[in-house]
Amino acid sequence: MEKAIFAGGCFWCMVKPFDSYPGIHKVTSGYMGGHVDNPTYEQVKTGTTGHLEVVEIEFDPTLFPYSQLLEIYWQQIDPTDDEGQFQDRGDQYRTAIFYTTEEQQQLAEKAKDELAASGKFQKPIVTRILPASTFYEAEDYHQDFYKKEPDHYQQDRAQSGRDEFIEKNWK
Repeated sequence: MEKAIFAGGCFWCMVKPFDSYPGIHKVTSGYMGGHVDNPTYEQVKTGTTGHLEVVEIEFDPTLFPYSQLLEIYWQQIDPTDDEGQFQDRGDQYRTAIFYTTEEQQQLAEKAKDELAASGKFQKPIVTRILPASTFYEAEDYHQDFYKKEPDHYQQDRAQSGRDEFIEKNWK
């Protein structure tokens, strides 16, 4: 098993896209990249801890290669927005790919360069590619939120503008 860590705005919306493929063992919501040990959601949402909301994906690369995870990731975000994602604004909602191996770093940088060269977006691709640091698992009520609270999840997602962006730019 390997781990991939992606920040794509609200972690509630980043679990479901990865959760149903063979080779994906587990998708966990959490926090990464900040300067506070064991942060809580209440702390992270203030934007003062330096953490981003992330998903940590445990996967079998022989069944589901990292490059495929990257393809799914890019299609969930606005890679040109450096101030958050959709309705979620603030540093804690910025996009980033946290690599755990040198190969992941190379694949992420290649995918970012290819997206930038594609001309798909008029603005620069600002998603950061950073070395993984300590992953802090989010509180239990955030895990698999789309399954536990489907109505709340759908309402939040509908209000966010994420689906309209995806439909316009990725479908």
